[in-house]
Amino acid sequence: MRAYERLIKYVKVYTESSPDAGATPSTPCQWDLARLLVDELKELGLENPGVDEHCIVTAWLPASPGCESAPALGLLAHMDTAPAFSGKNVNPIVHENYDGGDIVLPKEGRVIKAADFPFLAGMCGKTIITADGSTLLGADDKAGVAEIMTLCERVMAENLPHGRLCIAFTPDEEIGEGPDHFDVKGFGAKYAYTVDGGAAGSIEYENFNAASAVVDITGVSVHPGSAKGIMENALLIAQEFNALLPPNAIPAKTEGYQGFFHLDRLEGAAAQARMEYIVRDHDKGEFTVKKALLARAAARIEADHPTVQVTVTVKDSYYNMKEQLAACMHLVENAQRAAAQAGVTPTVEPIRGGTDGARLSYMGLPCPNLGTGGYNFHGPQELACVEEMDAVVDMLANLVTLYSK
Repeated sequence: MRAYERLIKYVKVYTESSPDAGATPSTPCQWDLARLLVDELKELGLENPGVDEHCIVTAWLPASPGCESAPALGLLAHMDTAPAFSGKNVNPIVHENYDGGDIVLPKEGRVIKAADFPFLAGMCGKTIITADGSTLLGADDKAGVAEIMTLCERVMAENLPHGRLCIAFTPDEEIGEGPDHFDVKGFGAKYAYTVDGGAAGSIEYENFNAASAVVDITGVSVHPGSAKGIMENALLIAQEFNALLPPNAIPAKTEGYQGFFHLDRLEGAAAQARMEYIVRDHDKGEFTVKKALLARAAARIEADHPTVQVTVTVKDSYYNMKEQLAACMHLVENAQRAAAQAGVTPTVEPIRGGTDGARLSYMGLPCPNLGTGGYNFHGPQELACVEEMDAVVDMLANLVTLYSK
């Protein structure tokens, strides 16, 4: 079975995670895909396939004869889809022999415009998979799941030389909780890759340092008819707070290594308001500066508005895995070789986000990230390229062979 066929099957299983659940997995629907994958791993004949109480699926493939001394290699992907856009009732559509033009989706008037996404020019003549416009597709990261499953089938069918392979599929990556209960020692891999990126051949070993920040504002609410000199509208104070942050340090105006403040949610009323930010920067020093700027903004607001209270709660989420991978650059170099052998141009680039691998690297499992052939994640214009997914499987097979030596 080809990887895209598995993708079509997996995206129909609803697995959207939730940031407000306070449990692992954050949504019970993630168990459905977990159990399906365990059944498939059993059918493929992997060793000890199962799912633990935290919905983490694991299985192992023993080293082939003569490769027992090779380092154990881990391959990971995540099962959940982002709560940013609906992943329920996904209807995948296969667009064969793409002509390079706009892709009209049948629902809600949505169009994937070639002018907006220059990468589409390189997909002429290829096969593209989208959803129908009413949901995201779920290639993030069910494409990675499908590619790892297809790789396992191929390794066994073709008797590819390999060291011990350690397979894992995690829940709740999209809400930053994928590795919360991951047993690195029990997993048994010396090195690993997450398969959770974009274009085939992309290799990522640098990611944002990341934090969440909650700003709670307590204003002064009185009757508006007698409010002069007394009222402090928390919603207006929230606007003042945001204006104290650098106006160009937002996602829409940054790229590459540039960090940002992202105001993800603002809610409240005149008496009380809450702002939720995510804070990102590749540079550890600049990351620290950004967090300090939030505290200074709060102090400035309270100085200007003595009857207002502003509380800033910052929680670090993950750090740049580059620091942990400096001594393991063979992981990047071998990925480049594997991509080239698969006929794909390797591209080493920083992630403007994070992966399970970022946290796993700090937990003792060096773990860069590889592309899946998926694009436009977290929205209705998400798509995957069938031929790129095939190339990713080829790349993974080459990696397995490289580490068998």
